[in-house]
Amino acid sequence: MHTTPGTTVLAPAAGATPHTSTAPIAAQDVRKAYQAGKETVEILHGVSLQVQEQEIVAVMGPSGSGKSTLLYCLAGLELPSDGFVAIGGRPLASLSRADLARMRRAELGFVFQSYNLIPTLTATENVELPYTLGGKRPPAELIRDTLAAVGLTDRAQARPPSMSGGEQQRVALARVLAQQPRVIFADEPTGALDTRTGELVLAELVRSAHTPGRCVLVVTHDPKVAAACDRVLFMRDGLLVDELRGASVGRVAATLAGLSTQQGA
Repeated sequence: MHTTPGTTVLAPAAGATPHTSTAPIAAQDVRKAYQAGKETVEILHGVSLQVQEQEIVAVMGPSGSGKSTLLYCLAGLELPSDGFVAIGGRPLASLSRADLARMRRAELGFVFQSYNLIPTLTATENVELPYTLGGKRPPAELIRDTLAAVGLTDRAQARPPSMSGGEQQRVALARVLAQQPRVIFADEPTGALDTRTGELVLAELVRSAHTPGRCVLVVTHDPKVAAACDRVLFMRDGLLVDELRGASVGRVAATLAGLSTQQGA
């Protein structure tokens, strides 16, 4: 494995394996393959990691390195072809579809590049929607505070068709934050945002991650986002190959650039 000065070698926490760990996210030797005609194409080649409570971790790598596939497997949105994934100590493979759906609804939050907003509902109503669908009264103060935290107080009554892509992305994030999930999975959460609002959103993700009982896993191409995280995991060709802690934006960018020139070599 490639390492650089100050780099932490990837390894499970001392004294724990993913099979016994109560870490919010734990994975061991995760592999994922797809059938392409008569050929089997393996995207993930054996990925092991843990994300601890009160931690925000970024996953970076060149396009096609397997970042999003890893996120989907860790979140239970896709089943690994082989290996082990657990959320809060519960192996996902042992859960029924109904139990997995309940876990996603009650404990997990997802921030993806597709916003999945209801166009006929206001921003406030979109943020309230998970509570409404669950038959619960939306906590009005929490909803207002969450919209304010992502800079949307003045757009609380606007509907998605009248919003910019960045505003819609922030509504989608507010909907997740308002549920106060144990684990948030975020795929390019600042991709459609300008610098100021991107920093606002990133600060909220960091704040949520550092709340007791919670954590965040972010997939990003942005070195600024990654440098704000507690750790950065780097992927190349379906493998985790490097890890940085407390790295500067420049160091993250340089590491990513180095992997981009190596991928597929």
